[in-house]
Amino acid sequence: MSSHHFVKEQQEPAVLILDADQTRFDQVSPLLEWVPTVLVSEKALDQVLSWGIKIDAILASEDFQRSNQQLLEEQYPVKFITVSGETYLQTGIDYLLGSDHKAVHLVGFSHVKALDLQDKLDLLDLTILDGDWKYYPVKSGVFKKWFAESNIHIHGQEGMPVQIQNQNGELILPIIYATMVEVPEGITEIKAPEIFWIGEQVCS
Repeated sequence: MSSHHFVKEQQEPAVLILDADQTRFDQVSPLLEWVPTVLVSEKALDQVLSWGIKIDAILASEDFQRSNQQLLEEQYPVKFITVSGETYLQTGIDYLLGSDHKAVHLVGFSHVKALDLQDKLDLLDLTILDGDWKYYPVKSGVFKKWFAESNIHIHGQEGMPVQIQNQNGELILPIIYATMVEVPEGITEIKAPEIFWIGEQVCS
């Protein structure tokens, strides 16, 4: 008689919610479809609890943990992960790496700080959900994708030249803060000498 053990593989991208002030549940719910590991910072906790979703761990200071022991029962089997100072992001990523996660969606992380994540891109596949926009890194320097007619955002080192090619022709421009590009329906190819991030609007 064979016994079957269900092992939760860590293939689903985890969801790390750092701040939920500018976030609505309908923006996050597509990320929760396959029951990923969900980590929430103490700052975002009240908002996230109001969504009624399963939380696996709360990133919290020792003071917060002492004052909120009841959460361990109310949200069972949630656990606390101790954070010192403002290191929610680093602590969350360290925890996910330690539990064999390969990818994570960062919610409530400003895309403006995307370049600060450079040293983490070799460790995990990172995506940022910032309001209605989703950002993902292009590590190879070459990006090719079919888009519906839309605006996309290219984010990278200030002044870095990017080459954009699609049926509108070819364009080379230096990245300036919040470079927004109109793309036609069809394949767009983007090349740059270093890592850059692409932003697409996911909700409107």
